[in-house]
Amino acid sequence: MTLDHDVQNKSESNLKKYRQIEEFAKKQGVDFYPAGRGIGHQIMVEEGYAWPGTLAVASDSHSNMYGGVACLGTPVVRTDAASIWATGRTWWQIPPIAKLNFRGALPVGVTGKDVIVALCGLFNRDEVLNHAIEFTGSEETMASLPVDDRLAIANMTTEWGALSGLFPIDSVLQAWLRYKATANAMLEKATPRFTHARLDELFSNQLVADKGAKYAKELFLDLSTLSPYVSGPNSVKVATPIARLEAEDVRVNRAYLVSCTNSRASDLGAAARVFKAARNNPDGPIPKVADGVEFYIAAASQPEQEIAEEAGDWQTLLDAGAKPLPAGCGPCIGLGTGLLEPGEVGISASNRNFKGRMGSTDAKAYLASPEVVAASALKGKIASPGWYEKPEGVQGVLSGEGDGIREEDRMLTIEEALEKIIAQADSLISAAEPDAPSSIPSTSVTPILPGFPAQVSGEIIFCDADNINTDGIYPGKYTYQDNITRSQMAEVCMSNFDPAFTSLARPGDILVAGFNFGCGSSREQAATAILARDIPLVVAGSFGNIFARNSVNNALLGVEVPRLVERLREVFSSPPTATSSEPSPESPIAEPTQNKESLDSPPPNPPTPSGPRVLTRRTGWHFTWDVACSEVVVREAAGADGTRREWRQKVGELPPNVQEIVARGGLEGWVRGEIEVKRR
Repeated sequence: MTLDHDVQNKSESNLKKYRQIEEFAKKQGVDFYPAGRGIGHQIMVEEGYAWPGTLAVASDSHSNMYGGVACLGTPVVRTDAASIWATGRTWWQIPPIAKLNFRGALPVGVTGKDVIVALCGLFNRDEVLNHAIEFTGSEETMASLPVDDRLAIANMTTEWGALSGLFPIDSVLQAWLRYKATANAMLEKATPRFTHARLDELFSNQLVADKGAKYAKELFLDLSTLSPYVSGPNSVKVATPIARLEAEDVRVNRAYLVSCTNSRASDLGAAARVFKAARNNPDGPIPKVADGVEFYIAAASQPEQEIAEEAGDWQTLLDAGAKPLPAGCGPCIGLGTGLLEPGEVGISASNRNFKGRMGSTDAKAYLASPEVVAASALKGKIASPGWYEKPEGVQGVLSGEGDGIREEDRMLTIEEALEKIIAQADSLISAAEPDAPSSIPSTSVTPILPGFPAQVSGEIIFCDADNINTDGIYPGKYTYQDNITRSQMAEVCMSNFDPAFTSLARPGDILVAGFNFGCGSSREQAATAILARDIPLVVAGSFGNIFARNSVNNALLGVEVPRLVERLREVFSSPPTATSSEPSPESPIAEPTQNKESLDSPPPNPPTPSGPRVLTRRTGWHFTWDVACSEVVVREAAGADGTRREWRQKVGELPPNVQEIVARGGLEGWVRGEIEVKRR
């Protein structure tokens, strides 16, 4: 157990809560790391809890980071964690698997942070939404990605929309693990997790993908064609080469070298080198950050800070005028010192720049590598340290679908050729299968467990936006307030998305929203606040996985019906207009217009209509989810001729384990029931 989120809060109520957690950990014999020791994800890696070839979960959305050391890390939520402690069991929905093929090698001056920032921008149409990703590449390619870079990439697969991002157990990781085991053996209190004997066993029986394994999709990125990238403003789906942003002279007010993504000793060292390189002579004083800029630093953990201190890098940053913060979460999640004020611009080496995430919704937040953050703090505007060496012949980033190998360069075995033909045939069959709404009632029946509703119905209230994140659903400023009542939660539900929602929503409504609903953080209140409004069901084009999991755990029903979202937009919104992920060379890099509605990022396909629209509206439409028949029935409002159109569509069956959790009032009720059974 690690205390890392609200570590700057020294109020008696918060300290009391921390004492209670520590007492619980001691009573249960749980390893405990107090506030200030570091961020839980970093501790999981540096202490060997996240072990290659195993599955590890944690109650935070950036548990994906463990994939950087070949540990399948994926987030659960706090209720899940309690369930696992109490029963040793949990539930899963197996995701589709995407394969990301890296080619080439990173040029000088390009980092792992640039890789993931570029991926979020290049593939920004939810290509990997709710997928588990396997990162692959040749030995030469993977050798250009050290472990710290892999951790940053895996960490931000969360923002890319994935459930996990797994790197292989290769020579790079093996060397890192051997170093850790050797260093551990020299300690007076060595951990049993990092030992050479354990590594011998791991390397002799490595977990690898099956030969000829099938993937839901394959993408590729040629690392040699990358340059330093910057994300934003206020969206991870807008990624721009630093050279272009430098030309726009974007002034910054605050710079942050914090968070679990990029505040290890190597990151602090890279930032320190920027200031050292800017000295007039090698022995001269360290230059100061630009006037009007606040530069904040916080190590990912106390051991990482100590390494940086021993190397002199921590002191270099302090000499430059950086303001130190405790090892833990802070500005990255909008807590503590240094939050963005209205009208300010910030650049951070953290992972999430959603609108309002790091302070005011009227501020602009960018993400970049530690080197770019340091250079920006030094120069007072978004800037590069000038270390990038462009390879000869590179004209632009090479990326796309597939493995990136040109057909004329491909050499296939007979077995591989047959597999390719079969895959193409399967694709043609899938494409030929119809997926249209039906007016014919379904005859198949899904068994319904006692206590679970066979049907759920109500009037549709439509929130017309994609990527409505958890902060839009339940404002982050209330997340750590323990005394919020159910009625107060109901009052602020969806208020960051649309203040008018409170007056429009009625008990029993069916909330319908766009695509990727509930993306972002792991806060359970995003689900419980909707329940507090007495809304029993959310329908969306697609859900962020962690919100979908929170919904089940708290007995909030959810179903994906993309056709309904498209139909509502046909009737109530202006026609969609094409959107481009690449801004024109003439236009300045700007925040996506949709951020004003979604507090997140531009929409995936199909695009949200760009014309004027009402954010929340009562539709007069009626929605029924017939759980037993695994179909939905939509009765639209009367048209000009007085008739009401009605249509049906099949949806996936609701499995018994999910029904059981919901029928018991959520996972907490299920756990209580399991404990009671064991006591009998």
